[in-house]
Amino acid sequence: MKMNVPKKVLNQLVSFLAPYEQAVDELKLKVKGIKYGFQKSGRYSPIEFVVGRVKKVDSLLKKAVEKNIDFTNDSWQERIHQEITDIAGLRVVCRYIDDVLEVMQLLKEREDFVVQDVKDYIAHPKESGYRSIHMIVSYTVYHGSEKKKLFCEIQIRTLGMNFWATNEHELRYKYDGNIPEHVLQQLNQASTITNQLDELMNKLRLEILTPPPVDPSLEERLEEIFSLYVKQDFDSAAQLYREHLSGFEGAFQDNPKFKMIYDLLGKRFGAIST
Repeated sequence: MKMNVPKKVLNQLVSFLAPYEQAVDELKLKVKGIKYGFQKSGRYSPIEFVVGRVKKVDSLLKKAVEKNIDFTNDSWQERIHQEITDIAGLRVVCRYIDDVLEVMQLLKEREDFVVQDVKDYIAHPKESGYRSIHMIVSYTVYHGSEKKKLFCEIQIRTLGMNFWATNEHELRYKYDGNIPEHVLQQLNQASTITNQLDELMNKLRLEILTPPPVDPSLEERLEEIFSLYVKQDFDSAAQLYREHLSGFEGAFQDNPKFKMIYDLLGKRFGAIST
């Protein structure tokens, strides 16, 4: 399709894209704030890194022509605003699949932008093997004296998905969009392997994070210690503590009964357990 773009439109595109550049800068800062918030509170952050970009002029023009936007019509700017929703783009990269889902939920709960659409290419990969979550959000920028509501596409993916997508993009560019069939097949196979690795690492992480079940005998030992403590037989109580409870203090954290007894005994026997 031939591109017929008046020169004055090309000159106007710099100022047209400026609010989108501002939106990307602001949204990047906001999403990075989620990461820093987790880190400052001493918690694991589901966000590994965030990058952003504004669509290049040639790419924007190509997409506009595909949508039959007439640049000789004075409404071209409004049509682009409404019909091309990925001019501003953010990419949020995570370690694990569960992190991707957590970030998606965190973004849905935001009040400073509105989620308009979500496409789950993890549950339903593209034919090429591409996987990611795509969210279209509307965001208001105050650009100079103007208030503008813009669309931004936020992609959320794992490190593995990002590695695959980056390489696939470079190959597509190298072959000018016409990737040979045998290369496409290998890319699809690589996507499957990458996803299998993502799922395996996610499973391993869950196994590591899931605490082992508490040995029921610990409760019996605690009751014995408590009984000895009440009888003021502190030496025997300390001995049982050394033998059975030293190093298992974490078991008391989520069990009210354990915690009650531990609160009574912990101060006295804490030094014994270390």
